[in-house]
Amino acid sequence: MLRRAVLQTFRQGLAQSFFKRNAVSLSETTVTHQPIETSNEADEKSVSKQKPGDESGNTVVVAPPEFRFMYPEFLPDPAMERRNRLKEKLERIDMLQRRSVVEIPEFYTGSVMAVTVADANSPNKFARFVGICIQRGGSGLRAWFILRNVVDKQGVEILYEMYCPLIQKIEVLRLERRLDESLLYLRDALPEYSTFPLDMEPERRLNNSVVPINPLKVKLRPRPWLERWERQNLQGVEDLNLPQRFYDKAEKVAKPWEKYDLMLQYRKTIPAEEQEKIFADVHSQLQQQEFKRKMRRRRGTDNEQ
Repeated sequence: MLRRAVLQTFRQGLAQSFFKRNAVSLSETTVTHQPIETSNEADEKSVSKQKPGDESGNTVVVAPPEFRFMYPEFLPDPAMERRNRLKEKLERIDMLQRRSVVEIPEFYTGSVMAVTVADANSPNKFARFVGICIQRGGSGLRAWFILRNVVDKQGVEILYEMYCPLIQKIEVLRLERRLDESLLYLRDALPEYSTFPLDMEPERRLNNSVVPINPLKVKLRPRPWLERWERQNLQGVEDLNLPQRFYDKAEKVAKPWEKYDLMLQYRKTIPAEEQEKIFADVHSQLQQQEFKRKMRRRRGTDNEQ
């Protein structure tokens, strides 16, 4: 009897321990099979915190898309061997500080401008030149533009560094664009296309109005020319009236496949994502500078009245 009682209690204890183990394993399985957040859901939650108007108050500054045409010098050189993130950041800071001292207005190739620079040899220590912008380029502090005018029947061109400390004032007398990004063919054109009075008054323009595109087509002088203009697919030039052999040679050296080369275009430009980051840093400071200039102008007009 004693042996039976001991054996029965042993079996009961074994059964209880077995049920406890199963219960623990079931609870563990329920915990391990709880729904797990995927990486996409986690990314969506993290992105939602960065959207404007959220609970945390973080806002993402988005610059207008036309900034890459208005301020192309803020974009770095697309050549990868010349890239340096720290240098580019410091240059943008210097450029904004320079813009806070001298107003650099919006302009394009084809705009008529006037630039005043400090000149130690001038009687009044200043020199002012009026001309049409035939080309602009460079990036960062090395940005430049070329003005051309015909003075005393002689073509005069001056290259200005946009952020040079000698520049005292930059004015846009006529804001417009042309059909081509470069107007170097004005060197071989008739003089009337590059002649502007040195005392030209600025044309009034409504704020936030669309920049007009001048559809003027330039007539070139007879050959010889400085460049082979028939090989450059120019839109703002009249018919060149050349023999057919010139166009045949131009067709042989042409590279029509380059406009379909995506990698070539990628290497020549800055990715859109990086452009958004750059102009987001610059946008707010440019707005503050523009607001301060408007306040100064209003105060000046009020004082005159």
